[in-house]
Amino acid sequence: MKSWTWGLAAARVRALLLIAAFFLVVTGCARVNPYYDPGKPHHTPSGFRNNYGAAGGKPLSDLLRWYVERTRDGLPRAPSTHVNGYDFPLVRPDLAWLHANRSEPSVTWIGHATLLLQMGGLNILTDPHFSERAFAVQWMGPRRRVPLTVKLDELPRIDLVVISHSHYDHLDRDSVLALNRQPGGAPLFLVPLGVERWLADQGITRTQALDWWGQVQHGGLEVHFVPAQHWSARTPFDRNSMLWGGWVIRHPSFSFYFAGDTGYSNDFRDIGERFGGFDFAAIPVGAYLPRWFMKDQHVDPDEALQIHRDVKSKLSLGIHWGSFELTDEPLDAPMGELAEARQRHGVAQDAFVLFRHGETRRLVGPSVSNRAAETAR
Repeated sequence: MKSWTWGLAAARVRALLLIAAFFLVVTGCARVNPYYDPGKPHHTPSGFRNNYGAAGGKPLSDLLRWYVERTRDGLPRAPSTHVNGYDFPLVRPDLAWLHANRSEPSVTWIGHATLLLQMGGLNILTDPHFSERAFAVQWMGPRRRVPLTVKLDELPRIDLVVISHSHYDHLDRDSVLALNRQPGGAPLFLVPLGVERWLADQGITRTQALDWWGQVQHGGLEVHFVPAQHWSARTPFDRNSMLWGGWVIRHPSFSFYFAGDTGYSNDFRDIGERFGGFDFAAIPVGAYLPRWFMKDQHVDPDEALQIHRDVKSKLSLGIHWGSFELTDEPLDAPMGELAEARQRHGVAQDAFVLFRHGETRRLVGPSVSNRAAETAR
């Protein structure tokens, strides 16, 4: 019975992928990149590509192989450190403090790649995702396995949103629509090239799109869009038509790096050399198995430690894990894998950490004080 079920599931996946492949071939040649600059190597006439390594995305044949293998092997397996199913350690944020804070840099991990960052007196969200599923519709697709400990409308008013790319677990339609309707007016959405067009189709117009190494000033902050090794798509017909990347946010007293979603590449050495290091970095540590399929687009904990070193981060937080089952490793795998990777890289236990869902850390310390003193001089 098990082999029959597996065969039926594989056949269904194969049929869906063949249909998608047909429409991709029919429509793919008609796409034109309106941002195309032949002087920029990551631009192509039809979209974008990575600086190093793979162009971005996987062929449908690899996607089919992965789905067939994971169905056959019963993956992903249940977490080993869970309590009561998927109830990981959770914490309710101190909302009163978050609403009152205007001077102290802090970060709250909402879950997956969503962070509430407070710096320079502004409230900033990264890749806001507050829906139950990471998909185009809320009746299918990856379901949130660990409940949110805070709702979007409970947070202080958001001044700035930065989005890394267009995949559903990073660009959630319901969340950005809710932010656009927030009391006091919409935040500014800083996005990769092409994403502003998608947002405009949703009625969101307070946007600014940046290319890699682009920069904007906002509310006393200096914000840069930087490369990553990934890809983009929201349908079978728009692969790599929208750019992807990470964000650097700097204030005279604090610097932050958000890697977004990425495989490992020399981009991180470039970022470290250009900016000279960061007080705090958010680096993905999950969604990395099987490596033959994920390596070009998702780092594992060992590569995340290398990114931490490449970008010269004083303190890093592991993100992109523990919320949605996207790949083959157990949901809690980074909890053990990261500790082993720290040992291999000789990184102190308190230099690259994991938060509980909903946890806030107030980012005041010697590195911040020293940076402020240097700026004053």
